[in-house]
Amino acid sequence: MFGYDITSILINIPITLIALTGHEFAHGWVSAKQGDPTPAREGRLTLNPLAHLDLIGTLLMILTGFGWAKPVMVDPRYYRNRKRGMALTAVAGPMANLAMAFAALFIYAVLLVVFYKMNIQNSRMLSVIGSFAQIFAVRNLCFLVFNIIPIPPLDGSKVLGMFLPDRIYYTMLNYERYCMILIMVLSLSGVFGEIIGTGVNVIMNGILNLLNMGIELIL
Repeated sequence: MFGYDITSILINIPITLIALTGHEFAHGWVSAKQGDPTPAREGRLTLNPLAHLDLIGTLLMILTGFGWAKPVMVDPRYYRNRKRGMALTAVAGPMANLAMAFAALFIYAVLLVVFYKMNIQNSRMLSVIGSFAQIFAVRNLCFLVFNIIPIPPLDGSKVLGMFLPDRIYYTMLNYERYCMILIMVLSLSGVFGEIIGTGVNVIMNGILNLLNMGIELIL
């Protein structure tokens, strides 16, 4: 993870804002597409980070690499299938983070090929872009992995709920407030660190291997 020096924090602030804004906007957008007017009414169908910030979750995201934003309020009564609708809405956030991580690394890969074709080597600008793309991707993947952990109220619990009997699913949701305290304790204690680090490495390596295959085909 990144240290607590001022430079790292300043770099991670805009990256964190983009990551959490895209994540929460995706939740609201998918819910709205299923007929739910709640995200629009609550002002969550926006790319303005201020509409999505949660103070504690954002600070944790900046300092540790994982955290949360202000949850998007949705009303599953508007969905044709409540559990499936909740799962789709939940998975939209992590998938948005995955898309942003891939996009950053893809743009860097394209620039890498362009600079190679132009016979430009040891470019300072390319090095800076590469470093930023890596940090941006890692931050988004941290957000992704953290949120797919199947503990209420994280997104993973909603996806898991689609495969659980209704009795177990709704009982699990009743304990969200208590699980949130557990999540904060585990986050601050560093217990999630190894899990998230392993998940990020697996996904990151998968993306890089895919892009490297594409680069090799082109070059």
